[in-house]
Amino acid sequence: MSLLSHPAIAVLSALFVWWFSTGVVLYIVRSCSWASRWSLLCAAALFAAGLYGLALSAVDTSVFGAYMAFAAALLVWGTQEFAFLTGAITGPSDSPCPPDCSGRRRAVLAFQAIFYHEVALVLSGIAVAAVTWNSANQFGASTFLILWVMRVSAKINLFLGVPILNQEFLPARLRYLASFFAQRPISPFFPFAVTGATAVATLLVAQAFAGDASAFFRTGTMLLASLLALGVLEHWFMVLPLPIAALWSWGLRSRDGRACRSSAAALSADICVRSVVSETHDS
Repeated sequence: MSLLSHPAIAVLSALFVWWFSTGVVLYIVRSCSWASRWSLLCAAALFAAGLYGLALSAVDTSVFGAYMAFAAALLVWGTQEFAFLTGAITGPSDSPCPPDCSGRRRAVLAFQAIFYHEVALVLSGIAVAAVTWNSANQFGASTFLILWVMRVSAKINLFLGVPILNQEFLPARLRYLASFFAQRPISPFFPFAVTGATAVATLLVAQAFAGDASAFFRTGTMLLASLLALGVLEHWFMVLPLPIAALWSWGLRSRDGRACRSSAAALSADICVRSVVSETHDS
């Protein structure tokens, strides 16, 4: 067994890429140069490079091919997250949720705030599926799918309500989105989402260690299982009072990040008021 094909290396690789890429994106979008046209042009070039990497790896069933597909899908996803966090692709509305808004109207306004980004993710998913269609290596497409499903789940949970909002990760230009979050006990959707994702991750690990699994299959499957487990961990960050900002303190170390942290208490108070009003109207 080569070093790259060892399951522990796949797990550590996924963990490092998740931690490092998150920090890089957080740092860039909080820097004063985020709005530079060059930044968005670079993101577009990286998006194309990610699709090209997916096309190349789609026919590669080696261990390296599994890593390449995984990295290329993360690159495609990361450029979409960059476009969203910079405010380049969000939605037709950039207004905070009115304090007295609840029910269907609140859901409609929340969707309008992120509509363009959701469309961009769907189109990106179609592009990923197109360049990997009927190919032997589907780990890239599966990586993108896991990222999309877990992100949708996180958005739904933030909308329905969780105890910890972690709004310090929002750059200043997107702080209005926090008005659509609900700080309250978890909804029935949370255990459903976490249990389902955990079960799938467990199944993937079992498949990876099946006796007839090839090195390519084992490596790719462990990358997917690790990514899914990290998505579950991010969900628990919305429930457990952990100092997770410390994990990416270097990514939040910018003028925008400091301003965001300094106003976190006021923002939390505002969200609490909106949550109480929303619960009153819902009841």
